Amino acid sequence: MNLQQFKFVRETVRRDFNLTEAARVLHTSQPGVSKAIIELEDELGLRIFERHGKRLRGLTRPGQVVAQVVDRIMAEVDNLKKVSEEFARRDEGGLTIACTHTQARYALPKVVPEFRRRFPKVHLSLVQGSPAQLAEMVLHEQADIAVATEALAQSPGLVTLPCYTWEHVLVVTPEHPLAQLTSSAARKLTLADLVEYPLVTYERAFSGRTAIDRVFRDNGAHPDIVLEAIDADVIKTYVELGMGVGIIAGVAYDPRRDRNLVGIPVGRLFGRHTTRVAVKAGVFLRDYILTFMELLAPELGREQILAAVNGDNTA
Repeated sequence: MNLQQFKFVRETVRRDFNLTEAARVLHTSQPGVSKAIIELEDELGLRIFERHGKRLRGLTRPGQVVAQVVDRIMAEVDNLKKVSEEFARRDEGGLTIACTHTQARYALPKVVPEFRRRFPKVHLSLVQGSPAQLAEMVLHEQADIAVATEALAQSPGLVTLPCYTWEHVLVVTPEHPLAQLTSSAARKLTLADLVEYPLVTYERAFSGRTAIDRVFRDNGAHPDIVLEAIDADVIKTYVELGMGVGIIAGVAYDPRRDRNLVGIPVGRLFGRHTTRVAVKAGVFLRDYILTFMELLAPELGREQILAAVNGDNTA
C-alpha cells in the first residue's frame, strides 16, 4: 500500500464517491483512481466501497474504519509538509480564512493590517459562506481557519476557541416610532412591541438567527419577518428603504458610519453570543497562523491554542 492510494480513497470520499470528480481534483484519470482503490482493497482483503455496477454508492462498514485511518495518516503527512515549510520558509506562505460576511466586513479589518505588517510575505485569502460551509472548508483543508458565530462549535473534527462576545441591535430610521423612544423606554422594549412591526434580519444560518427564532417561539410570539439576508449591509439598506425594523449583530452597527440609522441594543431579549475561531483538530499550525489567531482573540495565549488543537481537554 502507498500514500497515493490513501490520497485517492480520501478524495473519493470527499467527492461523494464520484470517481470522475475525484480524478479531476487529483489531476489524474478516473480509471487510474479506480484501479488504485481496487489494488488497495485486494491488499487489505476487504471492500472499502459499496458498488452498483461500476459506480460507488458509499462506504462499507469496514470501509468506514479504513477511511478514518486514511484521514489520520494523510493529516500527519500534511503536517510533515507544514513542519518543513515552517522551518524552511518561516515567514512565507498562504493563509486562507473562511468567514461570514459579518466577520469579513467588521471584525477582520481590525486584525488584518497588523498581521500584514508582521508577515508581509504571507498571502491572505478570504472565502465566505454559511457557518456550516465554513466548517466543511476547514475539515477538507480548503481553508486554514474559520471565523463565525453559529455551527462551528457543533462540528466534529474542529477545535473552536472563543474570540469575542456580542449582542443584537435593532436598527431603525430616525423617523421610525421606535427611534422616538427615550433611552429608558427603549431599554424596556418587549417582544410584544417588536412583533407590531415588520422585521428584517439574517437568514437562518447566520449571526444568532437560531437564538432569535427560539426566543420568539419560547415566548409564543409570531414575528412578521419580511426579508432575510446573509449580511448586515443588505439588512441596513432595506431598513433605510422603510421595509421594517432590522435585527443585526451589534458589531455591524456604528453610529458614526450608520448616520441614517438609530441603533437600540436588545441583548437582554436575545442573549449574548460568541464568535469563535476554528481549526482542524490535530493540525500543525504554522507560526503565522498562531499569530493571526492571537490577534483575533487577544485573551487566548499561544499555549492555550496549541493545547486545545492537540487535544488537551483542560485547555
